[in-house]
Amino acid sequence: MMRRSLVIVMVACSCATAIARGGGGGGLKLNFYSESERCPRAEEVVREEVRRLYEEHGNTAVSWLRALFHDCMVYSCDASLLLHTTTTTGVSEQSSHRSFGMRNFKYITAIKAAVERECPATVSCADILALAARDGVAMLGGPSVAMRTGRRDSRESYYGVVEQYIPNHNDSVSTVLSRFAAIGVDTEGAVALLGAHSVGRVHCFNLVGRLYPQVDGSMEAAYGEYLRGRCPTAAATEDTREVVYARNDRVTPMLIDNMYYRNLLAGRGLLLVDQQLASDARTAPYVRRMAADNDYFHQRFAAALLTMSENAPLTGAQGEVRKDCRFVNSS
Repeated sequence: MMRRSLVIVMVACSCATAIARGGGGGGLKLNFYSESERCPRAEEVVREEVRRLYEEHGNTAVSWLRALFHDCMVYSCDASLLLHTTTTTGVSEQSSHRSFGMRNFKYITAIKAAVERECPATVSCADILALAARDGVAMLGGPSVAMRTGRRDSRESYYGVVEQYIPNHNDSVSTVLSRFAAIGVDTEGAVALLGAHSVGRVHCFNLVGRLYPQVDGSMEAAYGEYLRGRCPTAAATEDTREVVYARNDRVTPMLIDNMYYRNLLAGRGLLLVDQQLASDARTAPYVRRMAADNDYFHQRFAAALLTMSENAPLTGAQGEVRKDCRFVNSS
């Protein structure tokens, strides 16, 4: 089976499961840790660590955003993505075909360690993922998001269903929209969240289908030639050891801004699903509006990110607060 996935930041899901787990962000609140005095500096510690890691390893901010997407789309925002493979929890979601290219999980472990030093066994890994994504977005020039907290962590991995929830980069617009709709993100919100492709990069393995034997007709000719220069052979595979990639946006590659949409209108969409947004009647009006108004894009992006981050959280007595994000707590 070919391993292709959306880069960040993404058949209908089992909505009944999501509803059963509490959907709609119930139980989450702003300043959950500080108001309860459980860990008054929790969000500050996460922000300090995110900034430190960003300054040392700039690409981490993009990783946080993609990690939150992959975690929240599969059943719940419950940090199941972070679990390693064990006999207790099953195969890690990180081993899924859809997780191809994901990295920097070790730095989430570093953030968790800093929070544990501040207040042991108090702040969930699921909240750390959400807060790190929020702070990463801000560092990438994106909007501020009023992220609520109070999530708890899953005790199991959902490797077996990841591909039912995470869309593929060459899926139809209908499929992508249906998967976002299943977690409460409407068409406008889905177009905004895909704007996360304004940052980061794509492995050539995910591009060569649009470049060979001929350049996709929906792609600007000059852009196609540039991409062929970055990806000079159709034989690129997921096992290519060299880091062969193209940036999503060459103009403002480390800013979450509306250049993504302006590129789509010019035929410079990197992934197939990106370019199709500009021509599909359901999404094209939003592409045009976001291309014309960066503030509007940021507003819609912030709202959609908040909705995604509150998909069916575990709260109250559900789940647990893991001491190590990679493993469930020992009984």
